[in-house]
Amino acid sequence: MTAPAASPVRGARRTMIVAVVASLLVASLCGIGALLGGGFGDLQARIVATTLIVAAFGTSALCHLAVVPRAVRLLGFAGLAASVVAAGAALWLVWSGDELFEGDNDGSVLKTLLVATIVAISLAHANLLLLLAERRRTVIRTGLGLALAAIAVVATMLALPVITDGAVGGREWYWRWFGVAGIVDALGTIALPVLALVLRGRREHWPASAGTTSTGSATGTASSGTAAEDDGTGTPDAAPEVAADAAPVRVVLDLPADLVARLDAAADGQPRDAAALRVLRNALVRG
Repeated sequence: MTAPAASPVRGARRTMIVAVVASLLVASLCGIGALLGGGFGDLQARIVATTLIVAAFGTSALCHLAVVPRAVRLLGFAGLAASVVAAGAALWLVWSGDELFEGDNDGSVLKTLLVATIVAISLAHANLLLLLAERRRTVIRTGLGLALAAIAVVATMLALPVITDGAVGGREWYWRWFGVAGIVDALGTIALPVLALVLRGRREHWPASAGTTSTGSATGTASSGTAAEDDGTGTPDAAPEVAADAAPVRVVLDLPADLVARLDAAADGQPRDAAALRVLRNALVRG
């Protein structure tokens, strides 16, 4: 039921990526032309500033687009909106005044730029970490929650002094707690992807359940039933050996009772998952 809705999202993502890349290319060419075309005056400075703004927008947009096809797509769209606001405010400051960055008499555009930039960068950071949201490992999920909370705290503590014109954030303890949140943020950003890579090859186990068998992993192991997490303390079931470069595949089979009985008979005392994997492989070879 969800497949038809996914196609427009993918199409929009491709369109936005093409638009971002094209904008970066055009802005880069304009910047190069401004630098090589003669004297470096006010116009050339505006063009180079525009190049940097478009490049920053493109970088953040690609981070937000990474989660658009996923369940957390709302955060991706929110990040894109914040990036657009930040880019628009920056371009206004570059091109609105007679002098560069002097088109904001009351400071409201600059304040908008700073807050939108904080939100856009924080959401880009969070969206990249949310690529790990589908991992079932408890340690990954717990660490991801802590890292996202730290990102939210850091963004809030940065934005409040800007919004209140310095009324908030004048105490030393404020920035001490900001440093604590920043350390947790940095730790999660570095440790979570590394930990996910280390645990990626570890097999997950499913408890036995009559009528349901799931097979597959890069090592050719198989297991049964409803998904349950394995922290690496269990002993894997015996399974046929496969090539070391085999792609990880998990197949869930809902079998009638008579086929389950035949599978158990074919297993002849061996684990049901190993027998299912052997039968599937033999069928594929014969086919």
